[in-house]
Amino acid sequence: MSLGDPVLSRASAAEPVLDEPTRRLCEAVASGRLAPARLAILAPGAYGKTTVLDHLARGCARSGIPAARFGEHDSGTALVLVDDAHQLGGEGIAQLRELADDQEQGVVIAARPWPRSAALNDVLTRLSGQIVLRPLDQAAVAAVLGRERARLAEFVHAETAGVPGYVARLASTVGKQPEVPGEALAEFRPELDRLGADTLALLLAAGTGVTLDAELLAGVLDCPDSRVGEVLDAARATGLLRHDGTLLPIARRALVAQVPAERRFAVYQRLVRVQLARRGPVLGLVRPLVDSGLTGPEPAAAFEAAADEAAPDDPALAARLYRAAVAAGTRPGVVGARCAEAAARAGDLDTAARLADQVLADPAAPGRREGARVAGTALVHRGQLARSAELFRWAGGRTCTGYAALGLVGTGRLADAQRLLDAPADGDEPPTLLAGAVAAAAQGVVESVTGPPVTALSTVVGAAEMLEPVGRSVLLPDTPAALGALVAIHSGELGIAETLLERAVAAETGGRALAPRHTLLLGWLAMLRGDTDVANDRLTAAGADLSPRDWLFAIGLRAALARRASDLGALRTIWGEACDAVIRHPVDLFTLLPFGELSVAAARLGDRDRLAHQLRRAHELLAALGDPPLWSVWLRWSGLHAAIMAEARDEAAEHVRALTDGARHSGFHTTMATAAECWLRVIGGDVDAECVEAAARGLHDAGLRWDAARLAGQAAIRTTDRSAMVTLLDCARQLQGRAPEPATAPTGATQLSERELQVAELVVAGMTYKQVGDQLFISAKTVEHHMARMRQRLGATSRSDLLARLRAAVADRAG
Repeated sequence: MSLGDPVLSRASAAEPVLDEPTRRLCEAVASGRLAPARLAILAPGAYGKTTVLDHLARGCARSGIPAARFGEHDSGTALVLVDDAHQLGGEGIAQLRELADDQEQGVVIAARPWPRSAALNDVLTRLSGQIVLRPLDQAAVAAVLGRERARLAEFVHAETAGVPGYVARLASTVGKQPEVPGEALAEFRPELDRLGADTLALLLAAGTGVTLDAELLAGVLDCPDSRVGEVLDAARATGLLRHDGTLLPIARRALVAQVPAERRFAVYQRLVRVQLARRGPVLGLVRPLVDSGLTGPEPAAAFEAAADEAAPDDPALAARLYRAAVAAGTRPGVVGARCAEAAARAGDLDTAARLADQVLADPAAPGRREGARVAGTALVHRGQLARSAELFRWAGGRTCTGYAALGLVGTGRLADAQRLLDAPADGDEPPTLLAGAVAAAAQGVVESVTGPPVTALSTVVGAAEMLEPVGRSVLLPDTPAALGALVAIHSGELGIAETLLERAVAAETGGRALAPRHTLLLGWLAMLRGDTDVANDRLTAAGADLSPRDWLFAIGLRAALARRASDLGALRTIWGEACDAVIRHPVDLFTLLPFGELSVAAARLGDRDRLAHQLRRAHELLAALGDPPLWSVWLRWSGLHAAIMAEARDEAAEHVRALTDGARHSGFHTTMATAAECWLRVIGGDVDAECVEAAARGLHDAGLRWDAARLAGQAAIRTTDRSAMVTLLDCARQLQGRAPEPATAPTGATQLSERELQVAELVVAGMTYKQVGDQLFISAKTVEHHMARMRQRLGATSRSDLLARLRAAVADRAG
C-alpha cells in the first residue's frame, strides 16, 4: 500500500466507493470479461490507487483468475498488479517493460503523475487503457460516512475536496460534530516528513493563500524558474494541492499542526521578502506572523506594509499590525498617526486619542497634522466640539476646515465658522470627494441657522450623496447623512431623514465607528412616529459599546420610549444613567434632541434641577446663533411638555410664544406652533374639539402619531362636553392606530406641491426615477427625496399604497 493512499474500505467496512464507469471497468477486469487487462492508474496521492488494486485482487480471487502483486508473480499469473511504479528503479522498470511487451499478459500499473521517468512513460505507452480515479461527490462521501453521520457529508467534502484517501482519513476519526480531529491531522505526519524541502516549502507557501506565480516561487525556493514547474508537479502529486495552486483545507490544517512553527515562519518570511521587493500584496502572508514575536527591520517593514494594505477594509486588523510593527522595531512616531486612525475607524476611540496625542507631542513625528485630525475626530465622538475645532483648524486643509466649521457652528460660533468657510482653500490639497462633501455639509449646517430649511436640506443631502462612494473607508467625526437627518428632523421632513440614514447604513458610511449613530437616529425617527417596536429594535441593534455622543442619544431614546409606554419604573431606572450621560457630554447644536427629551423625563420624575444647567446652556447656545427656528423647535416643544408636567404655566407660555414666533419659518413650524397653542389652552381647561382635532391631525400628517394621539386624548379627558369627549377619544384612537386616510379629492392634490405633483404624474405614468429626473431637469436622487416626502405627507404604508394615493391625487388635479 502506497503511503498517502489509505484504504478507503476501512471507513466503509466493505468495497470502496467508486463512480459508475470505474466500477464497471473494475468488474470487467475482475470477472475476466476484459482480458488481458492492460491498464494504467495515474493519480495523485490519496486518490485510492492502492485501494483499487486491492479491490481488483479480491475480485480476481472470487472469479478464480490468478492475480498477484508485482514481484510476487510468476509465469502462471494472469494479472499482475503494480503499485507505486513511479518509485521503481532501473531493474524494476526493465522487468516492468518485459511485462508490458507481452501483449498476452494482463497488467495494471498504478503510479503518481510525478516523478515519472522517460522509461516509465515508455512502459505506460505500451498499455491500452486507463482507470480514472476521480474525487468523490457529496453523495459518495455520505455513503462513506454512513447513515448516522451523513449530515456531515458537506463538511467532510469541503475539507477534503472529495479526495478519497482524505475522506477515509477524516471519516475514520470524525465524531458527530463538524470538526477535524487531531488524530486525522496526525496521520499526515509521515507523508509530510517524506516530502522534499522544496515541495514542503511550496505547500507552506500555498497555505498562505498567495497566488503562486513562477517569479514568486522562484524567489521563495531560491531556484531557477525552470525548476519551479518540477516542484509544482511534485506538490500536486501529493494530492494535497489542487491544480489551481490552492491547498485542500484539511491539508492546510495539517501543515499548521504538524510542521514546526519555525519552519513555517521561515517560509512566510521568504515570501514576504520577495513580495516586498516586488511591491506585491503581503497581508495574507503577514497575518499568521502578527503574534509571532518576530523583530528586526524586515519583519517591521512587513507588518507596516500589511497594515497599510488592511487599513481600508479591516481597520481593527490594521491597528494590530501597526502595533506589531512597533514591537518589531519601527519607531512609534512613524506609524502613530496611521495606527491612531485605524483604531478610531475600528471604534477604539480611547486608543486613537492616546496615540494621536503622542504623535502631536512629538515634534519629530511625521504625520502630526494627520494626528490632529484623528484626535479632533475622537473628541467629536466624545462631545468635545470646541476642542476638536481647535485641532482641525491647526491641521488645516479643505477637509479639516470643514470639520472645524461644523464644530464652531455646533458650539455657537457662527461668524467664525462663516469666516473659515469663506477663506481661500489650501491650494496644496486636492478637491477630493471627501473634501467636497465635508465642505458642503458644513455650508448646509450654516444655512440651517441662517436660511430656509429647504436650502439647508438640499445642500446637506447633496453632501451625503457626494460622500457615498468613498465614505466607508475614511475616518469621519460625523457624516453628512447624520447631519442631514438632524436638519430634516428639525424641519419635520422625517421621510428625507429616513432615506438619508438608510442609504448611509447600506453604504456603511463612516464604517464601524459611525454605524451606531445612524442606527440610533433611525430609532429616534421610529420613536417620533410612534413605532416603538421598531425603535426598540434599533436601540438594541446599536449595541452597548457606544461613544459618549451615541450613549447620550441612546439614553435619550430609552427615556423617550419609557415615557411613551407610561413606564415610570423604567424611567426611574434610566434616570441614573441619564444624569451620568449629560454630565459627560456638553450641550451642542447636534445634541438638542436628547437633551430636550431628557428635560421631559426630569420633569416627570420631579428632578428638573439636575438638568437646569444643561438646558440653560442649550438656550444660550441658540441665542448666540440668533435663535434659529429650525434648531429651537424640538427643544421648545420638549420644554413645553416639561413645563406642563411641572405645572409651570408661565414657563409653558414662554415656550409657546417662542414656537409661535418661529411659525413662519416653515409649514412644519406652523404645525408645531398651532399644536403648542392648543396644548396650552387644553391644560387651562379651554377645549375646542374642532381646533384640537385640527391640531392633532396636523401633527399626525407631520409623522408625529404619538404626539397627535396624546393631544387628542388629553383634550378628551379635560372637556366637560360629553359629545366633544367622544369625538376626541375616537380621534385619538384613529390617530394612534393607523395611518391617515388615502389621498382623495380634494385633500390628495392639495397636500402636494406643484413640483411634487409633476413628479407624481410622471411616476404614475410608469417612468423610472432617472427618466423623471431627465424630464424635469433634476437628479434621480432628488426624485427619490420627493417620493419619500410624498409618502410621508400622504401617510402611505408601502410603495403600492403610495402609487395608489398618487394616482388619486393626479386624477384629482386633472379633474
